[in-house]
Amino acid sequence: MANITFKGNPVTLVGTEIKVGDKAPDFTVLANDLSEKHLSDYKGKVKIISLFPSIDTGVCATQTRTFNKLVSELSKDIVILCISNDLPFAQTRFCAAEGIDQVETLSDHRDVDFSTKYGFLIKELRLLARGAVVIDKNDNVRYVEYVPEVTNEPNYNAAIEVAKKLVM
Repeated sequence: MANITFKGNPVTLVGTEIKVGDKAPDFTVLANDLSEKHLSDYKGKVKIISLFPSIDTGVCATQTRTFNKLVSELSKDIVILCISNDLPFAQTRFCAAEGIDQVETLSDHRDVDFSTKYGFLIKELRLLARGAVVIDKNDNVRYVEYVPEVTNEPNYNAAIEVAKKLVM
């Protein structure tokens, strides 16, 4: 598994570490209206999955704002899914307050299905590690970033560039 720290302290990731070249496992998360969403709901799209611990922290808020801004420069064949273990109500409140309307926020709080299938669950905190995953139209993993220090931002440009190449 990836070596991850949270505020300088090592943490344990639970689940299966996802790697470039893997077939992306389907998963179940909750939309803001509490309906279930699955990877298969985005069939035929390039998926950028933005992962973070909590929408109510500065770095996570910045990450969501940044991807929300960047998606406007992308093909309509690319969707950005922002997944955390926040309650859907908190995600809805944040998006309304911040004008976040280009990305889709999804919650893994109920079953931690996504985070365990992709190896992003921090055992000690029951929160997601920070990172990004890019999945092509055929559900193959094409990019993975586990940010080594959870309090740092991901490499937005690397994920975006991979996604752009997948729709050319």
